[in-house]
Amino acid sequence: MSLIALDRVAVRVAVDGRPAPKTLLAELTLRLTEQRIGIIGANGSGKSTLLRLLNGLVLPSSGTVTVDKWDTARSVREVRRRVGFVFTDPLSQLVMPTGREDVELSLRRSVRNARERSRQAESTLDRFGLLPLADQSIYELSGGERQLLALAAVLAVDPEVLVLDEPSTLLDLRNRELLRRTLAGLSQQVILSTHDLELALDLDRVLVVDAGAVVFDGGPADAVAHYRALCAAGLPATGAAADAARPVLPVLPVLPVLESPQRAPRPGQP
Repeated sequence: MSLIALDRVAVRVAVDGRPAPKTLLAELTLRLTEQRIGIIGANGSGKSTLLRLLNGLVLPSSGTVTVDKWDTARSVREVRRRVGFVFTDPLSQLVMPTGREDVELSLRRSVRNARERSRQAESTLDRFGLLPLADQSIYELSGGERQLLALAAVLAVDPEVLVLDEPSTLLDLRNRELLRRTLAGLSQQVILSTHDLELALDLDRVLVVDAGAVVFDGGPADAVAHYRALCAAGLPATGAAADAARPVLPVLPVLPVLESPQRAPRPGQP
């Protein structure tokens, strides 16, 4: 099992018109050793920034990130050989016309022989049930098939750690279930962000991220409960709670209706 360590890591970026940089991720120290780790939180909370630190897609503004003692800023090649990354939208990383070509591209650096590369690509595609679709255009595949293909292309080189950024966001119920079963069967350490709280409950450890900080770190059930409470705290009350919170207005007395005085007839009226 790999050891991923973040030591006093912060991420800040310059923003035009602001004298001070914007903090995307506040200083944090973590040791990620569990087999299955999840990160949950609202959009814009810092989940993706945290994940991208793990294989050098984002570099820390301060502090260090190491994977088995390889520094992500100084040893990018070694880190990326160990840590595979799957993006939310598979089309952002599937660059070849077909699945077969994309998996072979992943293998090009590690497998020099073209025939062996083709054999390993077929084996990987078959492992994920994608061999019948290997020569179809990636644009003819469903969202779930593309996501599995992106996953297969990353796993073809056998990384030690698999990082996934909201992998179920674009999937329907059937393909989300297929993804859950696929991830559960992997030997790699898996670290993922998700809005799917059922998926989060399958994991060993879950971090809750809010406003660039890790506000909870623990078991999945407790983490999900903490996140639900965090979300509910910012919502307006409804039902009985809303009625109790609504201010009571004073009851005004009913005034008697006074008869209008008789008006003098206009000239010409009887």
